[in-house]
Amino acid sequence: MDNLVGLGLPVVPGLTIPVGAGEELAHRETAGVAIDLLEKLAVRGIWPDVRTERRPMLMHLRCSAPVPVSALPPALSVIGLSPRNVDALVEVIGRDRDVFDSWAHTLRFTAENALGIDADDLDDAIDESPDVRSRVQALLDLVEESTGAPYPSDPAEQLGLAAQAMLARWASPRGQRARRSLSLPDDLGIALHLRALRLGSWDESGYGHAVSRSLETGRYAPHGVFHLGVRRADPDPGPGEPLEAMPGGTAILDQIFATLEPHLRGVAEVEFEVRDRQLALLSAGAVEHPGPRAVTTLAVDLVADHAIGRRDAVAMLDPNLMQDLLHPQIKLDGGEQLVAHGLPASPGAATGRIALSADTALRWADEGTPVILVAAETSPADVPALMAATAVITSKGGLASHAAVVARGAGRPAVCGATELRIDREARTVTNGDIVISEGDVVSVNGRTGHVYLGEVAIRPPEPSAELDTLLGWADDIRRLGVRANADNAADAATAFRLGAEGIGLCRTEHQFLGEQLPLVQRLVLAETEQEEIGAIAALTAAQEADFTELLREVADRPITVRLLDAPLHEFLPADGHYRDEAQARRAADTHESNPMLGLRGVRYAMVQKRLYPAQAEALFRAWVAVSAEGVRPRLEVMVPLVSLPEELAEAIAQVHGAAAVVAESTGVSVPYTVGSMVETPRAALMAGRLAEHADFLSFGTNDLTQLTYGFSRDDVEKSMLTHYLAHGLLSDSPFAVLDRDGVGALVSRAVLHARSARPDIKLGLCGEHGGDPDSIDFLNSAGLHYVSCSPRRMPVARLAAARAVLTGDAEGAA
Repeated sequence: MDNLVGLGLPVVPGLTIPVGAGEELAHRETAGVAIDLLEKLAVRGIWPDVRTERRPMLMHLRCSAPVPVSALPPALSVIGLSPRNVDALVEVIGRDRDVFDSWAHTLRFTAENALGIDADDLDDAIDESPDVRSRVQALLDLVEESTGAPYPSDPAEQLGLAAQAMLARWASPRGQRARRSLSLPDDLGIALHLRALRLGSWDESGYGHAVSRSLETGRYAPHGVFHLGVRRADPDPGPGEPLEAMPGGTAILDQIFATLEPHLRGVAEVEFEVRDRQLALLSAGAVEHPGPRAVTTLAVDLVADHAIGRRDAVAMLDPNLMQDLLHPQIKLDGGEQLVAHGLPASPGAATGRIALSADTALRWADEGTPVILVAAETSPADVPALMAATAVITSKGGLASHAAVVARGAGRPAVCGATELRIDREARTVTNGDIVISEGDVVSVNGRTGHVYLGEVAIRPPEPSAELDTLLGWADDIRRLGVRANADNAADAATAFRLGAEGIGLCRTEHQFLGEQLPLVQRLVLAETEQEEIGAIAALTAAQEADFTELLREVADRPITVRLLDAPLHEFLPADGHYRDEAQARRAADTHESNPMLGLRGVRYAMVQKRLYPAQAEALFRAWVAVSAEGVRPRLEVMVPLVSLPEELAEAIAQVHGAAAVVAESTGVSVPYTVGSMVETPRAALMAGRLAEHADFLSFGTNDLTQLTYGFSRDDVEKSMLTHYLAHGLLSDSPFAVLDRDGVGALVSRAVLHARSARPDIKLGLCGEHGGDPDSIDFLNSAGLHYVSCSPRRMPVARLAAARAVLTGDAEGAA
């Protein structure tokens, strides 16, 4: 309340008796002093006969606890009312029902909790009374009969009894049980708040609450509820009327909200009373969780009004809440049946018929039916179905699983690791306990929370706004980190650039061989003769050149980091286990690895299959030559994956240089490019200084770096142990969602330091999904990276988070 007074806002006069001092108010002398002070603050008086007081006043007493808590004693109103002044007060107000109703409530509560009168006797007195006037008289008679003295008319004595009653209720066994149910200490105290209850004509007076903005649109539009008459005690007096019905209309709130919104940096919410068309505040604060649309509109409005600066506006929006603007959101009404709960692997919401195979999903999608792919886990062969589906659900895998990564990149909602689901592909059913869902049944997916519901649930479409674009433009002016996208094709790149990406920080070339082109890599992996291998390489090179050409046209003159092939070999084998002949089946068996994620992948495969990386690099360089003839000159960065040895990197770089020489000789064009290394093994992080002697840039692949630092399997750990670790406080977040600063972060920081020591001009980036997480971005900004790269649809989140990281760092530096 002091803050409101300091802002020059009209407030209802009041006093606060802090925790531990309430017993003093129960004494008549202290209560009298409090009333004297309240009368001076209100410039009104409480008189036994209000005919001598032109501006009469009563009192209102309520309480609060140091922590949010329900089951507090109810507020007490019309303290100071007595048979001597009630008729005159009713004459001033012009109506009696609410006055007597509030009086009856205060009398009953005080009689029970301060005077010790039996609750059943009090209820009987009320029940036997035909109207509110007789109810008050019955209670007054019962008090006098039970105590031998009339209920006091003296306002100070009444206030003392009200305070005593409120404290007694809080200390009672009933109050103690309520605190225990909320895990609150038995000795938790309460503060008492004494406020003036100013009285005036019914038609010109009232009370209510208001919110400054529409939470749907974010536009300034005061709305709330208004009650005519005397501010009543609890319980709630009913639905009330719209604010437009109050004396003076909503215009009397305009100046108050114009002051509060820039002060609170939020949507304002107030409780108020109106007397003779003059408004005074009872309380004011910011609306909790108003939604990102309201916050973005408010922030831009405040800047337009010169109430705050652009940096302050950017600081108002929580990057995590941006997902609600950028993706469809599920609208729950409380009657939904929860089918399963897994990991929120990709945000958004969707409804559709469940399909238990990729073929079924593709067929239904071709027919125009919204479909949700349900599988134990997905593989590269399932990518066409993933792209056709409106969402994906897996019973295995985590936030870094194949389904999660592909879904985030494609902007599809995904729930992964829903371990309670049992998928029976023969019976075409999915079960969870007694719940049985058949293929073709409709479910709804909330990828932001990880919930799956039975049936069709309402979906609210994404609601990006012009104000969001404005805020992101301001964020771009503030941030120091570059923001790139992980994109493997022209369509994803176009989406990323539309959302503000400055380039492509990771093109995963293995993703170009998913779906229809998967056999091209299978031919190479399963080649039995050198001739077959050469033929497979030629087909692969031709396909990649076409894909690269289309992608580079979209990239235009921006930077693009192309990662050479990096995927476990098992992902390229036929998912159905069907091979051309027994010889090919034996060849596939020979490639089997106990732990493919740590096996023959990345640069290791290139060291064994020495034609692969030169072929990929040649395809890329020939694509660059083609688009450069059209006036497009992308800035190529070729990246070698899964490096652990400087010698591996040196040989792979030599292969890339050799491919560039071949292209230059055949085309007459010397393609400009740089070559760098991913840092995704702990050894690479520790050897960053040595790698920097060979590499033009380093890019941290924190998905694998997290997996290898912890010794976790990212596809299995989230279903088997992370839930337990998170529930028991062993981890505060999944390290695959939020970068682990103490372990993985320490490796990143050390690598940055040593890489720069060896090569001060080296470019440093990150291309794991941590590049789209606000908490991780805050750390990466402080670590001194040049850019982060993440899924296209996380661009706005990353842009805002990078700006917020600067603002946070500047604030900490100033402190």
